[in-house]
Amino acid sequence: MKPVLLLPLLAALALGACRAEDVAKPEAVALTAEAAGHFCQMNLMEHPGPKAQVHLKDQPNPLFFSQVRDAVAYKLMPEQDGQITAIYVNDMGAAPSWEQPGTTNWIDADAAFYVTGSARQGGMGAPELIPFAADSAARAFAQANGGTVQRLDEIAPETVLTADGAAAPEEDADFLARLQVLADDRKKEKM
Repeated sequence: MKPVLLLPLLAALALGACRAEDVAKPEAVALTAEAAGHFCQMNLMEHPGPKAQVHLKDQPNPLFFSQVRDAVAYKLMPEQDGQITAIYVNDMGAAPSWEQPGTTNWIDADAAFYVTGSARQGGMGAPELIPFAADSAARAFAQANGGTVQRLDEIAPETVLTADGAAAPEEDADFLARLQVLADDRKKEKM
């Protein structure tokens, strides 16, 4: 083979190899009695409301979160340096109850419809993002419990990064603006 033809062939093979190294999206893991919250290290099954799991590249087990809000906060944290390969949340439309959000009813966090600002508190007693697979189920929950329906990329950082989920005081506005820039940069890096 001529060297001129060999070079493009090698380049194509190298690009193909790079794509093969892309991380495959892992499947959701069933919640067990041994699962502990990443931030609180408490048993998840002892707390009501929806849960989340975050999968990181090169990590065999996901990080579990006592509240969906905590997983989204983890995703937005500038100091979080692991490559997130998947985030799953409980589909509360398929949950047996608020006290038992389910162990296998996981949905992709990016595909979920979230009720924000409802009267329901999450497992750690803080405002919660309540995920549903179906928009209609989310709207019915919001009608009964207050709140609005949003997609994950519509949820403002202060919703998950302030203690009460409300807008941050003016002195925190600069911090939140910088945090939003970092979150936007992360989105661009993953594209």
